[in-house]
Amino acid sequence: MKQLFYSLLFLIVLISCQEKVAPDAISKINGYWEIQKVQLPDGQEKEYSINETVDYIEWNDEKGFRKKVKPQFDGKFLTNDEFETIQIKDSSGIFQIHYKTDFAQWSEEIVSLSDSILVLKNKQNLYYHYKRFKPISIQ
Repeated sequence: MKQLFYSLLFLIVLISCQEKVAPDAISKINGYWEIQKVQLPDGQEKEYSINETVDYIEWNDEKGFRKKVKPQFDGKFLTNDEFETIQIKDSSGIFQIHYKTDFAQWSEEIVSLSDSILVLKNKQNLYYHYKRFKPISIQ
């Protein structure tokens, strides 16, 4: 019983110490993001060392979109007409990105967001870790 109490106390402290995403930080989501890893619910991680595509997110305080783009060596990007519309909503201090296409709708929680890091969590408790993409230009 005592061990259960300490485990619960530790869990409460751990959860309360997590930083929330500040409302004024949401604009940092704009730009190019490269996936680094996906953390599975059991703690295992799938690393992404090389990415052929990156996510481009554009959001303007009400709505926006996310699309996959393919970086080129000249610093430009190849793209197509496929994209997901997004809305970011605040639910009691927890920011959610709501995605919509012609075929599906889903949402992800913004766990962490800074100038260089983005972490999203979906309903299956998968954590997607992104870093800000920096293009390589070979000319």
